[in-house]
Amino acid sequence: MDLARKYLQMGWTRALRYAKYPGGQKYERDADGDRVERDPEQWYDEEKYEISQVYREYLDRVREDEAYREGKDRHRERYGEIE
Repeated sequence: MDLARKYLQMGWTRALRYAKYPGGQKYERDADGDRVERDPEQWYDEEKYEISQVYREYLDRVREDEAYREGKDRHRERYGEIE
């Protein structure tokens, strides 16, 4: 279940990046060729924002699942806090 959470979280963050930045490109090159961060647009692509919310809904379901929480707690008891 933790692997499912990981992929849902990756899908959510990637969809948000594409929703905020044209082509999903967070950085661009300036006139000198230096890499600079773009300003995010709120929301550049509305459809991708909606998709990100679907990922977020399922991610929240996994985090709230009792079996997931119990497994996570057991793992933390055995190996400690990783964050």
